[in-house]
Amino acid sequence: MAKGPLSGIKVVEYCSYVAGPYCAKLLADMGAEVLKIEKPEGDGARRRGPFKDNIPDPDLAAGFLFDNTNKKGITLNIESATGRRLFKRLVMEADVLLEDGAPGELAGLGLGYDDLSQQNNGLVMVSITPFGQTGPYRDYKAYNLNMYHASGAGYVLPANSPNADREPLRGGGMVGQRDVGACALVSILAALFWKMHGGRGQYIDISKQEAEMALERMNIVRFYELGKNPTRVKINRLRDTLLKCGDGLYVKVVLHPDKQWNGVVKALGAPEWTNLEQFSTHTLREDNFEELTAYLNQEAAKYTADELFNLIQKEGTACAPICTAEQVYKSPQSAARDFFVEIDHPKAGALKYPGLPFKMSASAPTDNFAAPMLGEHNEEVYCKKLGYSREELVKFKEAGVI
Repeated sequence: MAKGPLSGIKVVEYCSYVAGPYCAKLLADMGAEVLKIEKPEGDGARRRGPFKDNIPDPDLAAGFLFDNTNKKGITLNIESATGRRLFKRLVMEADVLLEDGAPGELAGLGLGYDDLSQQNNGLVMVSITPFGQTGPYRDYKAYNLNMYHASGAGYVLPANSPNADREPLRGGGMVGQRDVGACALVSILAALFWKMHGGRGQYIDISKQEAEMALERMNIVRFYELGKNPTRVKINRLRDTLLKCGDGLYVKVVLHPDKQWNGVVKALGAPEWTNLEQFSTHTLREDNFEELTAYLNQEAAKYTADELFNLIQKEGTACAPICTAEQVYKSPQSAARDFFVEIDHPKAGALKYPGLPFKMSASAPTDNFAAPMLGEHNEEVYCKKLGYSREELVKFKEAGVI
């Protein structure tokens, strides 16, 4: 079992795919004892590629392997009466229950917060749904694409579009869902802190839309204060200027305020065109942005992305390379901080995983272990913990309970 600052906290996770599992992963990575309950057919993430070595195996799905490190895993069908009874027993001693069913789904099975808190009044139960447990949208279904755009975050992407012809974009990969998972983590830690200081358990209702809105709240505030929608067209062009370098890779430079502009000019060797009148002030640089970026791209083509990045950084000016996955993985910075951790999996073998994004001096997590194979810990949990015999376990399997 992983050890860390949350050692001793017991979590039951009944979630699938990304937001809930990622939240539980963060708890587990910090030492919480997380038991992942899957339906007998498994978390849907097990059926989504890419797969290790392109083998479509439910135990080799890359996303599942990442989002479920440091958890024990069992299967359970809570649609059955026996399954519901087992679920209650598992939750009885838990500090946290994390679930992502439709609003009212668990309550309809007699497994809602009102039911479970009667046997465990210290339980912190967290429900993650697209729009929350209340409101006119509560029963709407949504996927990652729908959810990201429902928050308003996608309307301003891609930033600096030359016109509105380019449609809005969602953030890459599952960044929106993992944002939700991180927000859920904060709420859980707050509830546990409250409980440790004399409070009791409580119910936490998390709306994915609101979690994303909270992270993108600046654009919402700008509408409230200015009375118009922020746009992705030509916004913050001087603050975030993308340049293509000679090696085909990109860097992003900052040309405002003047301190940043002057640093870029100095890094480039103060070419003659930087003295032109149309680039002499911030306002003029904004008015002549297309001409300015044409000049800058000509200069950038003389360097590799790494060369240009280091030249500009040397002047104390903000600049960042647009890194590929390979560059991030092979980065000397990541290596120096031991960001990637190696974890061995029974089927997938030893793999490198992104680690925690912080270093703790007194309670650094240790003893990581791999995501569970489907039903891997059924015998350990049902027999050793709950006291059932192996014969009863076989009967549970035959009856479709596990």
